[in-house]
Amino acid sequence: MEEVKVITPEELQKRVENGEELHLVDVREDEEVAEGMIPTAKHIRMNDIPANLDYFDKDKEYIFICRSGRRSENVCYYLQEQGYKVTNMAGGMLEWEGKTVNK
Repeated sequence: MEEVKVITPEELQKRVENGEELHLVDVREDEEVAEGMIPTAKHIRMNDIPANLDYFDKDKEYIFICRSGRRSENVCYYLQEQGYKVTNMAGGMLEWEGKTVNK
């Protein structure tokens, strides 16, 4: 199994603040997202990913986010096997120090 690409919360924060067009997907549960999420992230719960494959474009890269980086890593492995370009935010929202919005 091919390793999943990783980005640190600090690297991602810089890219967000620079206004880069990023495709962020938060895979946490509703109650976790209610505590705040990265402003430009789309919320698709981990268990809903297989039913939402039509949302993803194989020509774009997606950065996946969860609470600690574990669930998003699992999602990355799953989608990478389907041929998608994915990156996992290591450490998850526990290590995110950037801006958040409440959903």
